Amino acid sequence: MRRMAADGVNDAHAANALLGSFGKSYRRPLILMRAMMLEISRVSNRRILIAPCCCIRMTADEARLTRALSTGQREPQKTYDDLSVLLASPAVLGALTCAQAVAQSFADLGCPIDLYGTD
Repeated sequence: MRRMAADGVNDAHAANALLGSFGKSYRRPLILMRAMMLEISRVSNRRILIAPCCCIRMTADEARLTRALSTGQREPQKTYDDLSVLLASPAVLGALTCAQAVAQSFADLGCPIDLYGTD
């Protein structure tokens, strides 16, 4: 997410990271991640703080987005509320469905986002 946020959705480093994680099946999560990032940027009414790629720690905005990705399937209302706060907008249904699709694609490929313990 950091690479796409900093350098655009067509960043080769982001695509390479997903290729390294998922092998030949990287295209689905890549396309869905791009769609999610574009939807978030379209809907957001505020700046979302993203740390530099070399930083180990997450910003509060990154943590909220990661939590939204990890809870999107189990708790859609909580995810909707998190995204509403993150994007400062009540119209986040598109971002919610994109987050759910990204999380499902990661889980389908054996790397569920909710394993990272963001709660």
